[in-house]
Amino acid sequence: MATGIIPIDKPQGWTSQDVAARLRRVFQTRRIGHGGTLDPMATGVLPIFVGRATRAVEFFESAQKEYIATLRLGLLTDTQDVTGRILETRPADVSPEALEAVLARFLGPQMQVPPMYSALKVNGQKLYELARQGKAVERQPRPITIYELELLEFRDGDCRLRVRCSKGTYIRTLCEDIGKALGCGGCMAALRRSRAGAYTLDQALPLQLLLDRAQAGEDVSSLLLPVDSMFESSPPVRLTPRQERACRCGAAFSVALAPGTYRLYGASEFLALDRCDGTRMQTIKSFFEVN
Repeated sequence: MATGIIPIDKPQGWTSQDVAARLRRVFQTRRIGHGGTLDPMATGVLPIFVGRATRAVEFFESAQKEYIATLRLGLLTDTQDVTGRILETRPADVSPEALEAVLARFLGPQMQVPPMYSALKVNGQKLYELARQGKAVERQPRPITIYELELLEFRDGDCRLRVRCSKGTYIRTLCEDIGKALGCGGCMAALRRSRAGAYTLDQALPLQLLLDRAQAGEDVSSLLLPVDSMFESSPPVRLTPRQERACRCGAAFSVALAPGTYRLYGASEFLALDRCDGTRMQTIKSFFEVN
């Protein structure tokens, strides 16, 4: 069975679940997951996890993301983006200097209120389902971090921003909050994810290209990246036969390594992600195939 990770360049109009469902047919397996939901209007890097690689999805949830977003000043909508119902339009007499000053205020750890048009659940109901019924409920602010926020272009009320952020950050909400801080309001006009964890747009394969190759009979499983590619920030460790046996049994074993997280390799394959306390190695998650 195919196993690995393929970063897809998601096209506009597809949900992340749409992409995963389509690739279940391409790779002929139900074991498919995706790394981080992208709104239908958004494009860009969507890592797809296939086969045993789905065991790594839980680690991807905390991965940093980078986006190229367009903020449209002076436009307020009910969805915080241009796909929604227009609530108000305002003059947007904002200078680049004023915008730069406001952007600086959004850097670092902060609390963000999730939008009503989101897949978060309250009392078992998705917020966007309630929003479509015209209902609004109280949402608790959640901690996020904006690591970088750079103005790339400012033209005719549209601001192109590069945002590097933590998990759980809603770029639509960030755009609206920036517009609010400027006094003219604003919403998101476009969004492209340029990086997700270890994967960049340079590595991402356009979805239609993948589908065309599969339709042409190409073995697209050869395009899958190995699961350890997402753990490249963790140093590799080659195990002795004794250590490999312990690892395959899920047992801790003695090592003389600095405390930290490591990628463990046996004689022929990537075995597991482990944590070392300085004297012993203990498995966090194994990825080898159990016979």
